[in-house]
Amino acid sequence: MGRDLTALFDPRSVAVVGASDDPAKYGHAVAAQALRAPDRRPVHLVNRRGGSVLGRTAATSLTAVGEPVDLVVISVPGAGFEAAVDEALACGAKAIVAITAGFAEAGPAGLARQRSVAARVRAAGAVLVGPNCLGIADNTTELYLASDRFAPGGVALLSQSGNLALELQLRGEPHGLGFSRFVSLGNQADVTLVDLVEDCARHEATSAIAVYAEDFGDGRAFAAAAAAAGKPVVLLTAGRGTASARSAQSHTGALTTSADVVAAACRDAGVELVRTPREMTVVLAGLAALGTGPRTRGRRTAVFTDGGGHGAVAADAAEDAGLGVPELGGPTQDRLRTVLWEQSSVGNPVDLAGMGEQRPLSYADTVGALLDADEVDAVLMTGYFGGYAASEGGLGGGPAGGSVLAEGEARAAKEIVVHLTAAPKPLVVQSMYPHAPSCRVLAEAGVPVFDATEDAARALAAMTGRRSADADLPGVPPLPPAAAPLADPGYHGVRALLDAAGVPFPAAREITDEAGLLAAAAEFDGPYVLKALHVLHKSDAGGVALRLADRDVLLAAYREMHARLGAPAYSVEAMADLTDGIELIVGVNQDPRFGPIALVGLGGVLTESLRDVAFALAPVPAWRAEALLRALRSAALLDGVRGRPAVDVAAAAAVIERITTVAAAHPEIAELEVNPLLVRPDGALALDARAVLR
Repeated sequence: MGRDLTALFDPRSVAVVGASDDPAKYGHAVAAQALRAPDRRPVHLVNRRGGSVLGRTAATSLTAVGEPVDLVVISVPGAGFEAAVDEALACGAKAIVAITAGFAEAGPAGLARQRSVAARVRAAGAVLVGPNCLGIADNTTELYLASDRFAPGGVALLSQSGNLALELQLRGEPHGLGFSRFVSLGNQADVTLVDLVEDCARHEATSAIAVYAEDFGDGRAFAAAAAAAGKPVVLLTAGRGTASARSAQSHTGALTTSADVVAAACRDAGVELVRTPREMTVVLAGLAALGTGPRTRGRRTAVFTDGGGHGAVAADAAEDAGLGVPELGGPTQDRLRTVLWEQSSVGNPVDLAGMGEQRPLSYADTVGALLDADEVDAVLMTGYFGGYAASEGGLGGGPAGGSVLAEGEARAAKEIVVHLTAAPKPLVVQSMYPHAPSCRVLAEAGVPVFDATEDAARALAAMTGRRSADADLPGVPPLPPAAAPLADPGYHGVRALLDAAGVPFPAAREITDEAGLLAAAAEFDGPYVLKALHVLHKSDAGGVALRLADRDVLLAAYREMHARLGAPAYSVEAMADLTDGIELIVGVNQDPRFGPIALVGLGGVLTESLRDVAFALAPVPAWRAEALLRALRSAALLDGVRGRPAVDVAAAAAVIERITTVAAAHPEIAELEVNPLLVRPDGALALDARAVLR
């Protein structure tokens, strides 16, 4: 069930330590907010000088309050922080919100202080938010302990940035977005992002969870909590570039994570990953339009416009957002022709081609026909709709004498709402006049309306997003039991580890001299491969010789390579048949936040140059591995091109599952890589492997 955060979000009483009459101090802002609901619960203001704060008598200490306090906000200078925490615990506090800064973000000494305080809080059975946070708020329990107000609504906002939280509120207001809760994460010394996601998932008044995080703590646990939430989770994070990573570390002490890793975890867990506050607002607006209903799994989108240019741009934007814009089938096109005129386009995009000015209700008729079509999962309406009413309302841009058209457009908006009620599917509108009366009719009925085409497409993509409970998303795969640590991290030791798990390799023997080389060559027929061991990037160093036809050629290659590299050991291997084969790479890295992360893609010596790879949480089941391979840019090669036969993708996927499972069971291996994994029409074969211990 997760941690009990009742005392944090619905305390029986509250005290603000460091409450002040000085508007420049944070204790003033928090105290003023706390007093917004004085009848909901007792609110005590504490200032060591006593006197009056905000017109109320202030206690000189928590002890002087004379009664237990459930939740204590601490906003005092750093030197007095530990004493304030100890007094709060002694007075029976079950929750502490620590505004005070100067801990993990200030360096090792601050981190040690932070850990010590967190340990004392946990030992007392209490919970701590922060330190270095900006407070919390819960509109559902009238708990206001942050410096700013948050409009009530269904979004729980968990943020490591106060300013970004305020921007999200400002951006959300035009879309009617409000917040059930706000929590400033701070340094997460005790209460973590995972704890909060789990609690918000149980919170009935929360319909979506919005997160801005620079430090995930246990990233894998965050992904698991998001996947299990049963509610949409939208994530904005920092660290895609080196400069943003430096910024995050400078003010929160955060350990940022590779953008590839975060994207993989979000995709597997069904989290909506966004890049900017604007995109987060757009996604939340789309999700709010769905209410508590499920998101459709289908992404077949009908683009409907009253102008060819808008339709073409919207179709591109929809496809860029991951939506499909297929040509509509014959029956649907025939149905559309019954409500449109001859010059209208009905293929997709569907274009009124001027009919809107002749008969404004054609907007509603077309939307109704598209919503009724079984082959349409969602509708994106784009263009001038709203312009007729805008002209009548003095917003400009409409045709002369637009009153009749404005009335028709208003009726069309109401009819669209009727059609949507009868055939509920995701519908999003982009309008040149999003604030026009007819567009407001749609917005008030729950239809998201945007002024930017790309925003409308992104919102629709979120509304049609697939959740982790669906069969085509793996969620967060459980880690296998830890295996006995790898004793031999050398080349043949790693081969033996993978071979025991069912990963096929060509025959090979490790040798250290010519006698061993000739003995190995006698065990299997040529052609041979010779590899210098304990040499990083063997191919670049000239430490790999291929297609050595017989023992004499093998011996000559050994003498030349040994004279040049002087490697302590070599591997003699049977040369694999490369005919009709494709080389893949399979790797697993241990991420400090998200655990084992798998990489699969086009392999061989050009891996780093082509960068055609995909990431996923490991271990990767075979069905998921095949989906990752099919999503590569070079995926067409797998099915055969220019007369080449298709390769056995299922065999490659099965080997990927075995490799990633081994890596996940060996946390002592920081990096495990098979490159290349040769996949041919008749199966898959690992041709090289390496491991790096932590």
